[in-house]
Amino acid sequence: MTPALHLDAVAKTFPGPEPRRLLDGLDLRVAPGEYVAVTGESGSGKSTLLNLIAGLEPPSLGRVIIAGTDLATLDDDARTRLRRARIGFVFQAFHILPHLSVAQNVALPLQLNGVAAPQVRGRVAQMLDGVGLGERGRSMPRELSGGELQRVAIARALVHRPQLVLADEPTGNLDPERAAGILELLRSSLRESGAAGVLVTHSPVAAATADRRLALRQGRLHPLP
Repeated sequence: MTPALHLDAVAKTFPGPEPRRLLDGLDLRVAPGEYVAVTGESGSGKSTLLNLIAGLEPPSLGRVIIAGTDLATLDDDARTRLRRARIGFVFQAFHILPHLSVAQNVALPLQLNGVAAPQVRGRVAQMLDGVGLGERGRSMPRELSGGELQRVAIARALVHRPQLVLADEPTGNLDPERAAGILELLRSSLRESGAAGVLVTHSPVAAATADRRLALRQGRLHPLP
C-alpha cells in the first residue's frame, strides 16, 4: 500500500556563518488511516517539519513524498494544487475567516478545488453534522466559542476528503476539558474519513491520543512507547 506520507532521508540545514542542521536524515512512513504524533521542545524543528511535509519549503536533502508524489518533481503551482487536493490543515490559532459564516469557511477547500455548488452544500452540511455544528452553519465566527471554532477547523480540514491531515498544536488555545473533546473528535474524524494524520505537539496528553508517537530530538525522530 502506498504511504500517505513518506519522508526519505529528509534533512534541513539553515545557511549562515555557522550552518545549522535542524533536521537530520528523517525516515518516516505514515499509512493511510494512521494517526501519528510528533512531540518535541520549542525549537526542535516541529514547525519546520510540517512546512517540509506541506511543500512550503524544500528539504536540503532527501525526499518528501505525498501519496506517491515526490514534491521535488512539482513546480510551485503543482505543489499548491496538491496541497489543496490532498492535504488538510488544523492550526492552533484556528485561522477561521471572520467575515465568512461557519458554512462558508468550511466550503473554502471545496471551492478552491472546483467542486460544483450542489456538492459543496451537501458536503459542508455533512461535515458540520459530523462535528456537532449542524445548526451553526449560518453563524459568524464571533458567535462561537474557542472549542466550536476548532470544530469548524476540523470540518474544513476534512471536507475535501484529503489523504493527509496536518495538525499543529490544535488544542494549544483551549482549556483541558475542551482540548480533550477536540482531540477525540480529531481522532474519530480521521478514522471515519480514512485520512492519515500527523499531529505536532509539545503536549504528552495530546500525543497519547495518536496511534503512534515519535519524539523529535537533536534533529532525529525517536519512537516512543
